[in-house]
Amino acid sequence: VVPELASRAHITLLPRVVQQALDTAGLDVDKIDAVAVTLGPGLVGSLLVGIEFAKGLALARGIPWVGVNHVEAHLVSAGLESELTPPYIGMVASGGHTEIYHVPEPGVFHRIGSTRDDAAGEAFDKIGKLMGLEYPAGPDMDRLAREGRDDQVPLPRARLKGDTLDLSMSGLKTAAKLFLEKEPRPIPEPRLRDIAASVEKAIVDVLVERLGQALERYPARALTIAGGCACNTLLRQEATRLAASRNIQVRFPSPKLCRDNGAMIAHAGHFALERGQTTPFSATAIANLDSFEPLPA
Repeated sequence: VVPELASRAHITLLPRVVQQALDTAGLDVDKIDAVAVTLGPGLVGSLLVGIEFAKGLALARGIPWVGVNHVEAHLVSAGLESELTPPYIGMVASGGHTEIYHVPEPGVFHRIGSTRDDAAGEAFDKIGKLMGLEYPAGPDMDRLAREGRDDQVPLPRARLKGDTLDLSMSGLKTAAKLFLEKEPRPIPEPRLRDIAASVEKAIVDVLVERLGQALERYPARALTIAGGCACNTLLRQEATRLAASRNIQVRFPSPKLCRDNGAMIAHAGHFALERGQTTPFSATAIANLDSFEPLPA
């Protein structure tokens, strides 16, 4: 992503997207009671476009606006379609994030683990590129893996020392790069399926292992996974099995809500407004916003 081009695209497309959303909902702008917008984390230019648009709309309409943490919005996104009640363990796994949270009560998010290098989705994409797959590689990797054998390529699972819920993907990526450099080109379709299945299992094994450890340490009545990787078939299967073994619920957003979307921002903003939270007009973008940081109030 080129940040400057992304910002310009936001300027061009945002008004159209807002109008399309209103048309689809059958609403006029005067029916809007509040505006929610991402404060961070993200590309600062794109964030600023959205924030200033939200401020302008709120000011013109005389309604409140509320800034939302993008990652925390992912963590509540499954609640758009099904009940998701704290306490629960949540994972956001995507191309930019792989983080584990404990959510003990509404609006409280404690990060308890994260990747120390590559995100899970980043590992899928980078290894997929080496395999000759198109970006993003996750969907093709998932499709190929369904017909592959996951024990045909020996791949490492990083297990960090100490009492940590952090994880690492860099060793897996390096190992995949080394063996893929030796593969004949073009890689035959049956071999691609086996590689995809082996890579997928290596990534999912690490994610589910850490989720299991989190459930052992923190009280939870549910497990949720969001972000682009939550579309992955094996991850959904293994997380469902993990939750069933602990007799708790498992919640996933539908695929269209796993990736970045405005609905989850509105959902998180609605929760914030219900708690009496609004955001001052002096607030601005926070590119590296951490879930431990309180949002401007």
